[in-house]
Amino acid sequence: MLWARILADIVVVLHAAFVAFVVFGLAAIVLGLALGWSWVRNFWFRVLHLAAIGVVAAQALCGVICPLTILENTLRRLAGQETYPGAFVGYWAHRLMFFQAPPWVFTVGYCAFGLTVLGAFVLGPPRWPWGRGQRKLGGGWRVAGGG
Repeated sequence: MLWARILADIVVVLHAAFVAFVVFGLAAIVLGLALGWSWVRNFWFRVLHLAAIGVVAAQALCGVICPLTILENTLRRLAGQETYPGAFVGYWAHRLMFFQAPPWVFTVGYCAFGLTVLGAFVLGPPRWPWGRGQRKLGGGWRVAGGG
C-alpha cells in the first residue's frame, strides 16, 4: 500500500524533527544563555522543550516504546516493508554510528539528557509570562501596586 509507505515516511520525518528539537534545543539554550540571546528564555519554548524530553525519559523508565516508533512500524507492515526492532533513537544510533547497547543504556542516556535540560531550566530560567496583576511600567513588567 503506497499510502502506508508515504505515511510511515512522514512519521519518520516528524520523529526526526522531534529528536532534533530536543537535542538541538538544548544546544541552542546553553549557547544562547552563554551569549545572552533573549529568545532562549522564552517561557513556552522552554516548557515545551522540558516536556518533550520529560515524556521521552518517562517512557524509557516505564519500558514503553515510543508511540511514533509503533505507528511507523505498523504502517511499514501495512505497506509490506520491513520494520526495525526496538526504539527509533536506538535503531538510528546503531545505523548511523554502529553503536550497540542494551536498552537500559538508552534509558540512562534519556534520563541524563532530561536532567541536563532540567538543570538548564533551573540555572538559566525562562522569562515567565506576565499574568493578572501585572502591568507595564517604564521599561519592564511589575506587579501592580508593588512599587
